Amino acid sequence: MKINYSTMTEHLGSSAVREILKITQGKDIISLAGGLPAEDFFPVEAVREAYSRALAGETSALQYGLTEGYIPLREQVAARLTRQGIPTDISEMLLTTGSQQAIDLLCKILLDPGDAVLVEAPTYMAALQVMNSYRADIHIVQSDESGMLPDHLEEQLRTHRPKLLYAVPTFNNPSGATWSKERREQVVSLCRRYGVLILEDNPYGEIKFDDSADAYPPSLAAIDRSCGEDSCVVYTGTFSKIVAPALRTGWIIGPAELIRVVAKAKQAADLHSSTIDQRALYELLRVFDLEGHIRLISREYHSRMKQLSAELSSRGWEDAKFEEPRGGMFLWLKLSTAINTTGLLPFAVEQGVAFVPGEVFYSAKPVKNAMRLNFTHTPPELVPLAVGRLEQAISQYSQILETTLMPTLE
Repeated sequence: MKINYSTMTEHLGSSAVREILKITQGKDIISLAGGLPAEDFFPVEAVREAYSRALAGETSALQYGLTEGYIPLREQVAARLTRQGIPTDISEMLLTTGSQQAIDLLCKILLDPGDAVLVEAPTYMAALQVMNSYRADIHIVQSDESGMLPDHLEEQLRTHRPKLLYAVPTFNNPSGATWSKERREQVVSLCRRYGVLILEDNPYGEIKFDDSADAYPPSLAAIDRSCGEDSCVVYTGTFSKIVAPALRTGWIIGPAELIRVVAKAKQAADLHSSTIDQRALYELLRVFDLEGHIRLISREYHSRMKQLSAELSSRGWEDAKFEEPRGGMFLWLKLSTAINTTGLLPFAVEQGVAFVPGEVFYSAKPVKNAMRLNFTHTPPELVPLAVGRLEQAISQYSQILETTLMPTLE
């Protein structure tokens, strides 16, 4: 039988990371590709006890729940956000199945085919995947190490009149970059002036390598809410990176009116996210030292980043460049412009190491000599081996490249 798919399916791309995970399954491959936390630090016993408490005499824990999410957990999340400088009421919040669903639901209620969206370059590939599925017209705002360039942003705002600006301003995925406070304030000010919503995606922002109080700028949401009414920032976060991905619990906050529309979209999608997971998270946060746990994984991830940085620096690869991130999970490595990392990947897999090629993080004009490396998941003792395998792959690829480009002698 021939299946007649909708035109939307023509715009559904597959996740490069998921495809890489498929080809690495069951093989002796060290993966630096996925955005995976370190399993060694999952609070397994605390989570097990939290589920036991959630189920103790509570048959309602297995019942349907509110679309907006379990109220006690929403109150806990709202209190944490308020302490982080983002005053939040639960009427302005909805719990989602990870922050990925928050991106999808917001795009679903905002974007018609051809609507303009502004993004950084590079940016989170799965967000691009969502926007493309709704046939958005994606435009890049030029950036430097401090964030989006205000002059170019204003030009894009005037020219395209976008519905949405999407950004990961803290420990960007994939680049690891962090916007300056001044640049954040300028972006919020411009979007408020032009009446454009900002979706601030912040899955990594709590994984900070410097724990001093004033080391990092405030979130876009905190800056926006300090400006008074008519908020322009919608903010999403997740427990995936700071507790465990399998719990699939994230949140979206924004104006109460917008959250009510998001709730209608969620009802159509899945009625509500897992009730038992939300109740277990509530029980976990009630007794578990989450802030101490975040400090623990931040120290460990900082150490792992430093090790990867040292290994890469020691190799002396020609024209290789990277900046050490100040937090998060990723390091963005640029190689010689002669190297196309999409072409390099099969050689790397053959040698036993995987990464994500840089071009999948661009909506247009991709940088082809970059790659995203995850430093949180690979055990420290395997990092030298992983980088050594990558070096072998680069050498093999470069030799073939030289042979291909070598002029024929007559």
